[in-house]
Amino acid sequence: MSSLPTEEDHRLTPVLQEDRVCTGVTTVRGRVFLSYPSADRPGVQVVEALPDGRRVPYPDAAWNRADQPPSGAFVHVNGLRAGPDDRLWIVDSGAPGIGGAQVPGGARLIVVDPGGDRVERVYHLDEAVHPGSYVDDVRFNGRVAYLSDAGAAGLIVLDLDSGRPRRVLDAHPSTVGGPVLADGRVLRDPDGAEVHLHVDQLEVAPDGRWLYYQPASGGMSRIATRWLDDPSVSADELARRVERWCDTPSTGGTAIDATGTIYLSDLERRRILVLAPDRSMRTLVADPRLAWVDAMWLDADARLWMPAAQLHLTGGLNGGRSAVDYPVRIYRIPVEAGPPARDHA
Repeated sequence: MSSLPTEEDHRLTPVLQEDRVCTGVTTVRGRVFLSYPSADRPGVQVVEALPDGRRVPYPDAAWNRADQPPSGAFVHVNGLRAGPDDRLWIVDSGAPGIGGAQVPGGARLIVVDPGGDRVERVYHLDEAVHPGSYVDDVRFNGRVAYLSDAGAAGLIVLDLDSGRPRRVLDAHPSTVGGPVLADGRVLRDPDGAEVHLHVDQLEVAPDGRWLYYQPASGGMSRIATRWLDDPSVSADELARRVERWCDTPSTGGTAIDATGTIYLSDLERRRILVLAPDRSMRTLVADPRLAWVDAMWLDADARLWMPAAQLHLTGGLNGGRSAVDYPVRIYRIPVEAGPPARDHA
């Protein structure tokens, strides 16, 4: 069993505490937005965290109604992110959870303008998903977005001008996940079967030349974006262009800064690792409070936000039994390497 840290690190600052599992945090124009997947209980999925402590459904209550998806309402939001355009981009997985069936029309990338708190555009991903897909996260490179599919292993390349999505590296070994380990044990679903989360984390290099990605079980790969962005490149050629980059542990979330340094959460040992561009790795912080740090966010002040989501303790990943210790907390720590790499504009 993995050894877990026993002492708390004074550099960690708890900034928010939630009464639901929180898997995503991002800041846009000084405002804080959070995502609550229905991993522990149904309800509101995207909120703005107001300075007075209130949580307001975002962009409005209608989008957070569970009785009317997918027309004008979320199916299942796991990830959200500030884009290089200062819009809030919300990833709707299109399925009620890992292993669930896709809701027709549910897999979407939803763009919200915080200036008017209104949905500006909805990108439909139906033609690039499979019945077992679970669209998980997004990163940007100019007028292209890359999305990960943790349910049916593969990546989605989305042309932001035309709105046309393409599926690439479908079931490629670099996108296929194995058993996920957290706190020294293999995750299991309510039926006792091992949980496999396929390609989950992804990051674009500061110069836009590379996409780094990995399944939640670890093993990071990279591919030059010029191959991904060219629809004329064959599936076989794309497969040949994949490079194994680093042997990483089971990971809940990543972030990248302007130097190309990648921060990743180690689910096995409750720590945050720092992966340098030369592929050297060190520990940034290890703390018993960092229970399944999910999608991280590096803000303009070089502070790393870390939602300790405790996903491995939710019923769906813990053999059907919820053991989440509420409240779920979001921590922050300053980093040395500098501000975020704004997704390449």
